[in-house]
Amino acid sequence: MSENVAIIPARGGSKGVPRKNLRRVGGIPLVARAVVAAARAESVDRVVVTTDDADIAAVAAEWGAEIVERPAEISGDTASSESALLHALDVLADRGVDVKVVAFLQATSPFIDPDALDEAVRVVRSRRRDSVFSAVETYGFLWAKGAGDAAAAVNHDASHRPRRQDREPHYLETGAFYVMRAAGFRAHEHRFFGSVGIIEVPERTAVEIDTEGELELARALAPLVDRTDPIDVDAVVTDFDGVHTDDTAVVDQNGRESVVVSRSDGWGVGALRRAGIPVAILSTETNPVVSARAAKLGVDARQGLGDKLSALREWAADCGIPLSRIAYLGNDVNDLACLEQVGWPIAVADAHPSVIASARVVLDRRGGHGAVRELADRVLATRQSASSSPTPQERS
Repeated sequence: MSENVAIIPARGGSKGVPRKNLRRVGGIPLVARAVVAAARAESVDRVVVTTDDADIAAVAAEWGAEIVERPAEISGDTASSESALLHALDVLADRGVDVKVVAFLQATSPFIDPDALDEAVRVVRSRRRDSVFSAVETYGFLWAKGAGDAAAAVNHDASHRPRRQDREPHYLETGAFYVMRAAGFRAHEHRFFGSVGIIEVPERTAVEIDTEGELELARALAPLVDRTDPIDVDAVVTDFDGVHTDDTAVVDQNGRESVVVSRSDGWGVGALRRAGIPVAILSTETNPVVSARAAKLGVDARQGLGDKLSALREWAADCGIPLSRIAYLGNDVNDLACLEQVGWPIAVADAHPSVIASARVVLDRRGGHGAVRELADRVLATRQSASSSPTPQERS
């Protein structure tokens, strides 16, 4: 059968924002956000990332995309998105994929609305339009600079200022997605042809990232725009100080340190282990209390780590679990490297601001006050919900 295919061009080179497609918003790499959005659109049958970069390919594949290797000659600064799409269609044809509808998604738009994308695909699939694009309604008065930089009205009569309710809106492309008939796109080699339609999307999603400032803006908006997803992971890794503890220590006259931990956190770790979810503790410090606590909890602990990310990767490889399927719970700047590599970077409520900015989820509880238990409860609730959901056969 013919398919509706989402194609995401994501080249490695980017001058305005270096390694842009791998930068994170809401704790998720931009290319992965596009993959997830496409996968959530019910009418999209296949998600493809076309890239010239091995790191981008690895991340996209880990998040569920099919990969097309993009040739160097169409990967430079002047290469068009259309050339990447046409090449990907040729590769898919060679793989035996019959593409009916192409959904072109841009990873630089971090807030792609799956429902709007789904509507766009359905509109094109039903032949109501040949090509559609995402846009926001605007009543803005546009101006251009003319001769001598004199201002000239573009979309209005400057001598007449009607009220908003008395004006017809214009529509501004968001750049998030363009959906078109594959055959028509091949014939015209351009995203706009035939009968072109507009799919309105919420204004809060209309963010494109081409500068570091826009990246920071998107990160600030993410907690307001992103929906709260169930924490679906196969393993949990945590820091110790500031996560299992409140980041304070009691030192006696002999220099011996002691800390206070939460019994509630211990119960949460035990519940994860009983559910078959591996748990590990990674700590920069070397302290017998970490070993003692880990032994009591029955989990792996690795201490004295100058490079926590390498230790995380080694532990994940030993368990056979990809980083995208791991939740890492941290609180301070020495956790950032790990947080920026896992699928679920999570911060305790009183974490350092840079950790909160990097997190996909910020917990309600503080370190040492039930944060680990809160994470465990949310992970286990997701497992329980998935196991109780009816299969497609049961629903039918």
